[in-house]
Amino acid sequence: MGQANVGKSAFFNRLTGAKVAESNYPGTTVDFTKGHMLFQGEYVDLIDVPGTFSLQPKDKAEEVAVKMLGEEKEALVICIIDASKVERGLYLALEIIEKGYPVIIALNMWDMAKSVNVKVDTEKLEQILGVPVVPTVATRGEGFKELVSRMGQAAPVTIEEIIRSVGNSSRTHH
Repeated sequence: MGQANVGKSAFFNRLTGAKVAESNYPGTTVDFTKGHMLFQGEYVDLIDVPGTFSLQPKDKAEEVAVKMLGEEKEALVICIIDASKVERGLYLALEIIEKGYPVIIALNMWDMAKSVNVKVDTEKLEQILGVPVVPTVATRGEGFKELVSRMGQAAPVTIEEIIRSVGNSSRTHH
């Protein structure tokens, strides 16, 4: 999941190869794509949902993304964030975490962020959020081995844990 134009489809295509089926969500013209990838020795479904800014949908596409998340109670969510605009993507990531899903964050377009001099302390972000955070460049496949190998570390985190973590990190760093 992620906002529009963060590289979700490039990401999805990189993880699934060409084994994909595009379809419309029942009763809508909104597309989503379903594919498979090998994860820990078994094939798992991967769903590329429409882009959404938050879990409070403002249009049909966002509504479908939110509905699909709600239908996939056992899902592990790869939250794809534009690495040059992390604060924009964190809102959605926190909402998904708050719903109790295990999340892994892909800071995509890492190369673009570097080129505009945006620096993100991934270790610090990971420490605060309590979820794996991996820099990626979907168009080139950079960071994908690490992302897939760390997907198993994604586990539900409570917002209270994140708040405590923010409190602790602000006391230890100046």
